[in-house]
Amino acid sequence: MNVLPINLDDLIHARSVESVRREFKKTWTPQISDSTLRSICAFANDFFNLNGGYIIIGIEDRDGQPILPPHGLDGQNLDDIQKWIRGNCKRISPEYQPVLSPEIYQEKQILVIWIPAGDVRPYQAPETTNNSEKFYYVRQGSESVKAKDDILTQLMQMAAKVPFDDRRNLSISIDKISPGLVREFLSDIKSDLVSQNVVISDHELYRHLRITAPINSHEVPKNIALLFFVHNPEEYFPGARIEIVQFGDDAGGDLIEEKIFRGPLHLQLRQALDYLNTFSTTMIRKVPNQATSYRTVAYPYEAMEEALVNAVYHRSYEGVQEPVKVYLYPDRLEIISYPGPVQGIERKHLQPGATIPPVPYRNRRIGDFLKDLALAETRGTGIPKIRRKMRENGSPDPSFNFDDARSYFQVILPAHPQYVVIHAIRESAHLWAVGERQRAISNLESALNRVPKSGALIAQIIEYRTSLGEFSTAEKLFRDTEIDPTIMDRHLPFIAIAKILLDRGQPKRASEILEQAPSPIQIDDIVELAVLYKRAKRFQEAHQIFTANYELIKDDPKSLQEYAQTKINLAYSLKSKEIHTKKRLNREAVELLRRAIQLSDDPVRNAWCWFDLAKVLNWLRAPETEILQAYSKAMELLPYESRFNESYNAWRLKKRAIADSQ
Repeated sequence: MNVLPINLDDLIHARSVESVRREFKKTWTPQISDSTLRSICAFANDFFNLNGGYIIIGIEDRDGQPILPPHGLDGQNLDDIQKWIRGNCKRISPEYQPVLSPEIYQEKQILVIWIPAGDVRPYQAPETTNNSEKFYYVRQGSESVKAKDDILTQLMQMAAKVPFDDRRNLSISIDKISPGLVREFLSDIKSDLVSQNVVISDHELYRHLRITAPINSHEVPKNIALLFFVHNPEEYFPGARIEIVQFGDDAGGDLIEEKIFRGPLHLQLRQALDYLNTFSTTMIRKVPNQATSYRTVAYPYEAMEEALVNAVYHRSYEGVQEPVKVYLYPDRLEIISYPGPVQGIERKHLQPGATIPPVPYRNRRIGDFLKDLALAETRGTGIPKIRRKMRENGSPDPSFNFDDARSYFQVILPAHPQYVVIHAIRESAHLWAVGERQRAISNLESALNRVPKSGALIAQIIEYRTSLGEFSTAEKLFRDTEIDPTIMDRHLPFIAIAKILLDRGQPKRASEILEQAPSPIQIDDIVELAVLYKRAKRFQEAHQIFTANYELIKDDPKSLQEYAQTKINLAYSLKSKEIHTKKRLNREAVELLRRAIQLSDDPVRNAWCWFDLAKVLNWLRAPETEILQAYSKAMELLPYESRFNESYNAWRLKKRAIADSQ
């Protein structure tokens, strides 16, 4: 019967176990039997607290990777091999017995030797079966070697020291373990222990998972069982939770929301990650001269996942009452766990390009289970992965900190600059709407200190300052921007100041600004630039922009209406001798207005489209029924708009006068 709590395919392909924790052997020979005994001893010593390893007999490897299909153990007596292993493992001192699991893999017989970390290390074993002298062995990379010098000294210091998560908990009953949580976990990792063809009692499952241990005449749970397989681990380990706090501004600022995630470690992790992912706004930026757009997020999910999983994995649960803390600020995400890193990891190891040294881990079983669930990755990959994912997203570099006393470990993920801008503009819009106008501006200026090259922030400050009657301050800010070619979205301050000048009745100055404005990339900004040209009565420039971008605006009712109005105004501005061009522009305006009406579900917009349509149909001398329908629709949608009634009455009077003259 399969006794492995891990999926066999995942083991062979190192999907949930580090490759250095596997050892492949093509077949079984006397030489291989000797090396197998040494590797069993080395894995049992578990020098780096990785929770042992696996020896897979019947599969050859090349550079640590399995060669498939397997060679298999056909023609060999599997019972004799197992008897040899059990008998010679008695020669390991103190005696250590691994778990033997015969398996059929790709239609070939293989043998998996599972060597969990031993409870009474250090262990020693003979170099060969013909030699009585024994040595201590440890794993170095993918090899089993004799422990010497400093390694031997450290191994001896670890004597019988079991990591906290793998210790027996003598004060708690095994009945506290939830069989449902155990079976759900095994199902998640696709273990054959819960396949439909196997019937195993709950207590047998616990033993196969090694989450319980015998003591005297009964069994007790290990701490790992109480962290993963009880509904409220906090009852036994007060800090076993994740707290996420969102602040409206920087440290010491207004608290917006606080969420606490409890329950089995893997479940609270998943729930916390799902919650954090809701803050990772996707931002899309069009790239000039490319059909595709550049997508970024506030925080890359993989970076958040790696940082939070590492906090849960590497923190201590022994007498530490502080939870894992996540602080969300407008410009960064901080994750703090307690205590700091184990001895052997220094600040220099956390710098870009540095390598984390192979030091013993604090929790070996937590790491195993998180890897089985594909939540944690292999040893030493966490910090490089966080850096890589932040870099790929265009985010600033993360930072990793701890104090001299190693009382905490902090990871800071800076928000993507574009998110800082969007968040600040949204928050300031709210403050402005509720009357806190100075706070709105202060919030924008604070964000501008963090993202000093943001044209979007500068444009919004220009708009707000002008609204408070501080046009000279706003204009100075624009002039500083105007001469700085490194500003991102540099067109936005130009658009903002041009709009203000138009509102102040200065179309000539607005036109001069618009002529200098850099070309926008985002379609909303392109449309706004065209509208400003229209307002400045620069109808030809507005028409050119709309025409060049028609494919991008053809499904947007607002843009279509603005385009139609530009055509109407352009036609009106032409000389009377250009009658054919006038007619063509007005006919095109009719088509645009009808399309806008079809696409829009906004009654106000539709009313004005019908009104514009009525006027242009009148100019084109369309049938009276069409003109009357357009006026009627406009007045039906906005019955109290006086301009509709005045225009309609003027049209009727003119028609009556023409009829009377005839």
